[in-house]
Amino acid sequence: MPAIQPISSLPHCVSPAEHAEFISKTPENFADIPPVLRHKQENVTVELIPAPQPSDNGLEGVMIGTLYVIESVLAFILPSGKGFAVTYPRITLHAVSRSDSTGPHVYCQLDETPEGVEVADDEDAEMSELKIMPGDMDAVEKIFEALSRCAALHPDPTGGNDGEGDFDGFEDDDAFIDVDEELNEEELSEVGRVRSDKFASSEDSRYKPY
Repeated sequence: MPAIQPISSLPHCVSPAEHAEFISKTPENFADIPPVLRHKQENVTVELIPAPQPSDNGLEGVMIGTLYVIESVLAFILPSGKGFAVTYPRITLHAVSRSDSTGPHVYCQLDETPEGVEVADDEDAEMSELKIMPGDMDAVEKIFEALSRCAALHPDPTGGNDGEGDFDGFEDDDAFIDVDEELNEEELSEVGRVRSDKFASSEDSRYKPY
């Protein structure tokens, strides 16, 4: 299943205030509480690399719409109401890029390995890319911080961590480690994170951990 999943409507979510109200009432089952919308950003341009094949889902290589950073998924909705969603375990790297060609944006590397398939140490994992470029450049860091916070709720299931995310720091230390600052193709901020799983061992991986 591709990392980019077409959707026809925004996934159900609640605001932080609504979430606090749910919690205050002590629900019978906390699993029934909808995920929280951590950040919403309008007028966002996204670029999918490679561009999706033409289809009836309305997705193109470059699109403008509204970004929703939800605790369950990262979602993007077009004015038509259609869009796509990405689950956080599929985001193997996310960082702030300040490359001259595109300008400040959030860069994501997505795992396209089919479910249930393990990548050998001497093989390259299938990857795609997602660039998030808000019209308001001041929103880049806000999107990144919200993305980091939500990603920390979904640690790598094969990473051997104990499942206790570092919510105050926005990322789980067992799931993410610092990206090397000296990268040839993208100038990434030092707060970028890359998953420390099988992709770290790929010799041709575009972004490598320390």
